Amino acid sequence: MTTTPCIDVSKVTKTYGVLDAVHEVDLKLPAGSCHALVGHNGAGKSTLIKMILGLVRPTSGSIRVLSVDPREAAFNGTRKRIGFLPEQALFQGTMTGIETLRFYARLKGSNDEDLQALFARVDLENAANNRVGTYSKGMRQRLGLAQALIGKPDLLILDEPTSGLDPASRQNVYRIIEEVKSEGTAVLISSHALSELDSKVDEVTILDHGRLAASGTIPHLRAGAALASRIKVHAGPKQMPVLAKEFGGAFRGERFMNGTAILECPTSEKMKLLKKIMDLGVTFENIDIVDPTLEEVFAAYTNQETLQ
Repeated sequence: MTTTPCIDVSKVTKTYGVLDAVHEVDLKLPAGSCHALVGHNGAGKSTLIKMILGLVRPTSGSIRVLSVDPREAAFNGTRKRIGFLPEQALFQGTMTGIETLRFYARLKGSNDEDLQALFARVDLENAANNRVGTYSKGMRQRLGLAQALIGKPDLLILDEPTSGLDPASRQNVYRIIEEVKSEGTAVLISSHALSELDSKVDEVTILDHGRLAASGTIPHLRAGAALASRIKVHAGPKQMPVLAKEFGGAFRGERFMNGTAILECPTSEKMKLLKKIMDLGVTFENIDIVDPTLEEVFAAYTNQETLQ
């Protein structure tokens, strides 16, 4: 049975004067999934998010968010079902953390009885009664995430959610994303931190100068970009000549040095190559399979340097 996407963007364009900030972009986000929106600064990510939130009207194309067009009056009620963390979360510094969340809970018409649990969820329970002006950047970011989670939204939009966070807090953000996904929430992440997203998202949309460069699962994007997987074979000096003799015709000689052989192949053929290696019957210390990273995928589709 086909279900209606939480976000359904079709051929959307936003023009400012003669500039297309976004040009005929498509994006679909099902419930219970996490989708990453990536691109260099100026690629159109923020403009697209603003149109999804109903803050900017598209020049052409259609957008439906939780089955409602953001341009319709009915979308005012739909906003209560959306959690949004902006890239820079700004709060009134004289208010305490708990006062801040109570304020946003009232705006969303949400019960404020569960707010203390949100502080615990983002590791801020000991700072709930402290003034926000005393918070570090990372603490304000976590407060922003707690604000976005108020009311258990059906759609969660996170713009650079791990900015300013330490490694433990970054991992907690992705744990929370997995939790809300399991509850049916759809999550859209806009991020420059591509190395974090490899195993965290279901699909990726790459924007380049306002246009859709590619969209799909990371394995699909790897295959479409014809990027190679790398098999690193770690073995002793006696095994290197065996590997060089068997595979040297397809791989450069310098790839069989210092106890490591590096063999590349299309991602779809890595298991076939691995079987050939194992069938040699020689002793190996270790074998690593390294697939192309999202950073490499991004560079391939945009013909530019990676974001970091």
